[in-house]
Amino acid sequence: MSDHPTRNDVTREQAEEAVRTLLRWAGDDPSREGLLDTPKRVVKAYGDWFSGYVEDPAEYLKRTFEEVEGYDEMVVLRDIEFESHCEHHMAPIIGRAHVGYLPTDRVVGISKLARVVDGYARRFQVQEKMTAQIAQCINETLQPRGVAVVIEASHECMTTRGVHKRGVSMVTSQMLGVFREDPRTRAEILQFLGIQRTC
Repeated sequence: MSDHPTRNDVTREQAEEAVRTLLRWAGDDPSREGLLDTPKRVVKAYGDWFSGYVEDPAEYLKRTFEEVEGYDEMVVLRDIEFESHCEHHMAPIIGRAHVGYLPTDRVVGISKLARVVDGYARRFQVQEKMTAQIAQCINETLQPRGVAVVIEASHECMTTRGVHKRGVSMVTSQMLGVFREDPRTRAEILQFLGIQRTC
């Protein structure tokens, strides 16, 4: 990971020293053999986990295709796996996103929808906010007739600390355009996603 101005001019050395401080605070010795390279590894991992801060997810949607022979029905990408981190405890959020839209006169490559999900997931997040960000990005960039985003995720801040409840998942949804305005279209997208009366 290189040093980026978008990381508020924090150097790699400062980031590694912060990890050493946390290791000492937890009660361990950062100079012992097993932890000697941990600060470097953690900083490198953060570069991957939080790469969403150095990219604009909307850029992935700029290239579209108009030669779709008049196709104007739903485009749905289900089960987009993602990893994120809770902004309250910095604990992992592991889940799946389902994204659908009703195109006007152009579509986008389906891998780009997955990249948009990753672009927002690779930041400190609240699931509700992430759901809205993905939907708004697709809506503003593609300007379709409607956008639907449903996210199902488990939050390690709830399963490994606090109430310690395993097997619990959270579901959030954001419906825009016809998916919000037309109950029949909303029901259709939820049926496509295999979700009944969840959102």
